[in-house]
Amino acid sequence: MSQPTFSNGKICYIEIPALDVDASADFYRTVFDWHVRTRGDGSVAFDDGAGEVSGTWVKGRVPETDPTLMVHIMVDDMDQTLDAIVQNGGKIVRPVGADHPEITAVFSDPAGNVLGLYQHRGE
Repeated sequence: MSQPTFSNGKICYIEIPALDVDASADFYRTVFDWHVRTRGDGSVAFDDGAGEVSGTWVKGRVPETDPTLMVHIMVDDMDQTLDAIVQNGGKIVRPVGADHPEITAVFSDPAGNVLGLYQHRGE
């Protein structure tokens, strides 16, 4: 895995509430191909599919079921990703179309956290 870009002002780390860390890790690994790793202290961390953002799952926090700050995950194939979300215990909260012409959707993970999806439009 390559080193991430280090730059002032870059968003680099996310803490995601989890009811079951292993279940959340499996979901994000399977659906988004995130690299999941166990740290020396036993906590479970991740690096996103691009190796640019890292983070961890945190127990004891209320899932973000109605976020006011929406984080979007970039995907190559929206339809395939939506299918994978449902097949792996997530739910579709808002299907594609609400932000037309942008290709976006909103989902919840197995813990109930609500996040967005974004597919880049080919030019």
